[in-house]
Amino acid sequence: MTWKDSELLAVVDFETTGMAPKQGARATEVAVVWVRGDDVVDQYSSLMHTGVPIPPFIERLTGISNRMLEAANPAATVMRELAERQPPCPLVAHNAGFDAQFWRDEMLRADCAAHAEPPRLCTVKLARRLYPQAANCKLGTLASFHGLQPQGRAHRALADAMTTALLWLQMRQDIVHHLGSELGGAPVNFALADRLQALPFAQWPRAARAHAKSLVLGECLL
Repeated sequence: MTWKDSELLAVVDFETTGMAPKQGARATEVAVVWVRGDDVVDQYSSLMHTGVPIPPFIERLTGISNRMLEAANPAATVMRELAERQPPCPLVAHNAGFDAQFWRDEMLRADCAAHAEPPRLCTVKLARRLYPQAANCKLGTLASFHGLQPQGRAHRALADAMTTALLWLQMRQDIVHHLGSELGGAPVNFALADRLQALPFAQWPRAARAHAKSLVLGECLL
């Protein structure tokens, strides 16, 4: 039996002027780290100019200033470049609901509706089930919990996206550790993780067995 694991995932992080586009917030920086299987295969990051001022407390948090954004590419240019560069694939983010709303808003503003709403996976949801012994599910806390190497200043898009990518790779290993017998060598891919993030941990073995069975049936039909 040959298991295939060539799936591409886009790990995304935004820095923004506020909590939600519906409240008038816009993105100030975006980063994408592409992961295939157990490997980081590419990355992209850019500041984004929208004309919406950054509040002082967010400037202190991120280190991104209004002056820095004056020289940045327009947000629409950045998102169109991402749309051209990224093949259709699911998004992974730490607190995916936050990043997905900005991904959707900025893609729509850039007239890239076909790229606006990809499937998404939340590493916070997975962490709550995988790591109940962690103090909390903040990205920095989980990075320290696993001894992940620092990737740069926290609350900058590329550093946070890269840390999230490393966390996702750690999660894949830990899911195999917990569910190896049920998986029988089947890969931990988006479809399985998407299912697991919605289930209590006690139901994971059953989901893993169903995942492996579906892959066996799929191979038999090839």
